Amino acid sequence: MNATVAANESKATSATIDRIELTQPDDWHLHLRDGEHLPAVLPFTVRQFARAIVMPNLRPPVTTTAMAVAYRERILAALPAGSRFDPLMTLYLTDRTTAAEIEAAVASGVVKAVKYYPAGATTNSDSGVTHVDRTRPALEAMERLGLPLLVHGEVTDQSVDLFDRELAFIERTLAPLVRDMPGLRVVMEHITTRDAVAFVESCGPNVAATLTPHHLLMNRNAIFVGGIRPHYYCLPVLKREVHRQALMDAAVSGNPKFFLGTDSAPHARHTKEADCGCAGCFNAHAALELYAEAFDRADALHRFEAFASFHGPDYYRLPRNTGKVVLVRERWDAPAEYPYGGDTLVPLRAGEPLQWRMLPAA
Repeated sequence: MNATVAANESKATSATIDRIELTQPDDWHLHLRDGEHLPAVLPFTVRQFARAIVMPNLRPPVTTTAMAVAYRERILAALPAGSRFDPLMTLYLTDRTTAAEIEAAVASGVVKAVKYYPAGATTNSDSGVTHVDRTRPALEAMERLGLPLLVHGEVTDQSVDLFDRELAFIERTLAPLVRDMPGLRVVMEHITTRDAVAFVESCGPNVAATLTPHHLLMNRNAIFVGGIRPHYYCLPVLKREVHRQALMDAAVSGNPKFFLGTDSAPHARHTKEADCGCAGCFNAHAALELYAEAFDRADALHRFEAFASFHGPDYYRLPRNTGKVVLVRERWDAPAEYPYGGDTLVPLRAGEPLQWRMLPAA
């Protein structure tokens, strides 16, 4: 049967659907890197998404509006010829970020959020926040101006088990922050636990969350199938199956507080396959295809468009896109690697089959 699901108009079971037409989505959490690596990965995102929230954890980090504007110009200069794409910039929050910098960011029109990395939590986070109280002037300005705070929600306390650090962050930092600053708009990025789902659901409309394709599709067993699988290692790390199922339930629930954010994070092969490998999964080569697979498995393709295309722009108070993308049920194998400047890059599911393919733009 050659059925189509479009604009949530059909609730046919996924098994009867082999074509999906979506309002063009945006990626609400993306790493594009810089230098020679930027033009190597940017086309994958541009092929699928109209806009993306671009992470600021470069070296040096993007801590000022001027740096964000300059980084945006480098992204635009690297776009494939004839393509259209709007990079939505973020500032990297530090203990020294001022209210004046937040005001300048909002006035720029190109900075759409501020990223909170606990110092040492993940890639290039050494300059991050050492204690939330030191960021109060910036947070108060953000609350006043409506600029969202994007949170990497893990504590860095080495006494806390790696698999419990998201919950500890919620209890120690995020819940008190949301209680004390109810007007602050917060996105808990790449949530990984049922605890995070429950927290977001318990909060008001100012608190939302992004979900990655790898956390929807895999639990922590994937890291160890047939040996150590470094290209499935990310932070926050994949969790138990009970948590993956809670994430999937949130994604297909129709709740507008949950939306797409790939957290696609490219690293050169030699930095992943190393004695101390980097955290991050590169999924931009097939992001929509992977999300479609997750929704297909959950028999919820009729909920895919809202999650991918509507909830994010609605939360960010931006217009929904008007273009369309089409995916078809078609098996193909992800490449084993891609060029990455002078290096190589191993994508998620490298050399393995995928079940959906996005058609080229008409």
